[in-house]
Amino acid sequence: QVQLVESGGGLVQAGDSLRLSCAASGGTFSSYVMGWFRQAPGKEREFVAVINWGGGSTQYADSVKGRFTISRDNGKNTVYLQMNSLKPEDTAGYYCAARSQWVYSRTYPGNYDYWGRGTQVTVST
Repeated sequence: QVQLVESGGGLVQAGDSLRLSCAASGGTFSSYVMGWFRQAPGKEREFVAVINWGGGSTQYADSVKGRFTISRDNGKNTVYLQMNSLKPEDTAGYYCAARSQWVYSRTYPGNYDYWGRGTQVTVST
């Protein structure tokens, strides 16, 4: 079983950048597909980005495409989310998640097996 811990959130202004990190322990990190999700108050958890085991394939939500970049370092058991040109609508709790499969729906939170506790990102105008 893998444990996930997010970090790097904070309060920033619109247009700023942040890099989130998610450190994994207790499992073989390179065997997991890693995703980032976010959840704003009163809204459902939504897909942000996902990366495959080796980092060669990624997928993004349309709302973040071109602004966010997901990457991973299997030597450090860590997945990152670089967030540029942040907007107030990016304000949410950000969660990393892990699953074994790549093929079937990668954007549905229910298809992930392990979750971190989240880190808050707040973007002011």
